Amino acid sequence: MKTPQLKTRDRIVETALRLFNQHGYGAVSTAALASACGIAEGNLWYHFKTRAALLDAISQRFAAAIEARLALRPGGDPVRDYAALLEAVMAEFRAFRFLYRDQQAYGEEAAIIRDNAPRWLIATFDQIEAHLAALVGAGLLDWPAERLRDLAINATIVLRYGLEHYRELGEPIGEGAGAVRRTLLRHLTLFEHRLDEAAAARLHRAIEAIEAVEDGALAA
Repeated sequence: MKTPQLKTRDRIVETALRLFNQHGYGAVSTAALASACGIAEGNLWYHFKTRAALLDAISQRFAAAIEARLALRPGGDPVRDYAALLEAVMAEFRAFRFLYRDQQAYGEEAAIIRDNAPRWLIATFDQIEAHLAALVGAGLLDWPAERLRDLAINATIVLRYGLEHYRELGEPIGEGAGAVRRTLLRHLTLFEHRLDEAAAARLHRAIEAIEAVEDGALAA
């Protein structure tokens, strides 16, 4: 008896995440969500007593994705490693688009995010700074060591609030709109003028390749 309930719960979470990403957290009613899941609204409430409980379930997946991304550290090839980090960031943004875009809608309901966001943010500063320092150490980025923290913070701000920026401008930010790709390219403008030319070209190609793979996945 328990297995079907777990499957239904997972299906609700997956469907909610897809609909919230597509239409916005505040625009998806519980009736619409239940209909998309092929269940009665009462069955939805059986698995999630409140909308906040559903948001917490999604946030748990979000937290796991962030922790996995934060584990990516620079290794032998700093350009390849930074490209891998950008790929993980893009996947995170795509999978949890509404959490980056719709904060004004879900507000303080997301307890997991509220409780962990400061730590995640500082850890992200540390992570990006480490990758930038690896580029500097390899002679691929001409940037003073004492200013790397500032660059990491600015890069994080551009990445973190890129989707919200495009939303406020009225530009398309849904799946296939290229907003995530534009955000990644925009963050490169902070330091690509100080990057080795070949390294900059590799990062641009990596972003384009990530976009092509994601577009193929969406088309499929």
